[in-house]
Amino acid sequence: MSRIGKKPVTVPNAVKADLSGKHLSLQGPKGKLEMAIHPRLGVVLKDGQIEITRPTNIRTDRALHGLTRSLVQNMVAGVTQGFVKELEIVGVGFKGQVKGKIFNLSLGFTHPIDYVIPDGIEIKCPNPTRVVVSGMDKQKVGQAAAEIRGFYEPEPYKGKGIHYVGEVIRRKQGKTVG
Repeated sequence: MSRIGKKPVTVPNAVKADLSGKHLSLQGPKGKLEMAIHPRLGVVLKDGQIEITRPTNIRTDRALHGLTRSLVQNMVAGVTQGFVKELEIVGVGFKGQVKGKIFNLSLGFTHPIDYVIPDGIEIKCPNPTRVVVSGMDKQKVGQAAAEIRGFYEPEPYKGKGIHYVGEVIRRKQGKTVG
């Protein structure tokens, strides 16, 4: 049995769970998330807990079991508290600012970069070199943060670029005169 898959997901009192066939929807203080459960898996909603079951021990069933349980757990966490990714912009003159539904980046290129903020995602800039990406869908938050980071990935010589807060950038030694 999958160690992750066999654990039931506890649904807090603030979250309203609705299971109709193989379609699970959760509504909480942050909003509403929906998910279609794979047809091979079973889902039971009872006593404020969601249990995922699998029919056989086939490799794909075992993989889907743990995956589905993790996705449901992320949905519960998303509608209750949400997810946050923080990015830091490093470089002389590098900065970012939010203008409505557009996130504008100045990264030393000949042109500014305009990133259209996806639905369900909120981007804030407490200061020009700090970016906070937040939302209730973990996958969307991670994807938006990765797309922003992809505009100028951190380089190993000076450390310039956009990186996650707490990310360690391996630095290389520059040229030496010898």
